[in-house]
Amino acid sequence: MELGFKHQLGLVCVILFFSALCNGQKYVTNSRATYYSTPDGYGTPSGACGFGDYGRTINSGSVAAVSGLWRNGAGCGTCYQVRCKIPEYCDDNGAFVVATDYGAGDRTDFIMSPRAFSSLGRNKDATAKLMKYGVVDIEYKRVPCRYPGNIKFHVQESSSNPGYFAVLILNVNGKYDVAAVELWQNGRWEALRRVYGAVFDFANPPSGEIRLRFQVTYGGSNQWVYPRVAIPSNWKPGATYDAKVQLN
Repeated sequence: MELGFKHQLGLVCVILFFSALCNGQKYVTNSRATYYSTPDGYGTPSGACGFGDYGRTINSGSVAAVSGLWRNGAGCGTCYQVRCKIPEYCDDNGAFVVATDYGAGDRTDFIMSPRAFSSLGRNKDATAKLMKYGVVDIEYKRVPCRYPGNIKFHVQESSSNPGYFAVLILNVNGKYDVAAVELWQNGRWEALRRVYGAVFDFANPPSGEIRLRFQVTYGGSNQWVYPRVAIPSNWKPGATYDAKVQLN
């Protein structure tokens, strides 16, 4: 991801506010977790969600690649509380992670960044023990997460005004899945294609401003979200635009 994206998003959403630290939800799923290595402990900018460097540093780098939770990219940006199950080593709150990548291991639902995996431990010594294990038994649950600021549209660097348009929708409250994106053209809504992960594209966008709507799902219900402003006609690849709307 180019530096322009990194600089703009650095002011948008470096910290996530998880609202389910003590919400009484039960851990309903048992699984296993492991981790991958990075030089600085953050995530990887090449994650399959298409988040780029944003996906490396979001939530202070406490991120994870997921397998079954990937759901063809609909799981990108969702949030989980993960606890390991070795009482003498594991922290009671565990790690709060954001799904930014796809990854499948040996019966693991999470392949975590080093920063995320280290949060499983009670202290430095316990973390060192867990890192030596490499793979640990866990329990986890999905939790809502709040992204500060409005929803953003990031125009992918592969876009070319007006011949091709690809977009990421960012800062959607993590309890929702983005199921579909549509663009207004010729008096009707036309569907964008999910290219991969959280990236949607349209082969022949209008030459003027681009007005989008997107569908989110939560708890079995669907709703369309209509941003208050359109992407301007002079949009640029790599630019990020404020949709002037939030989801609670």
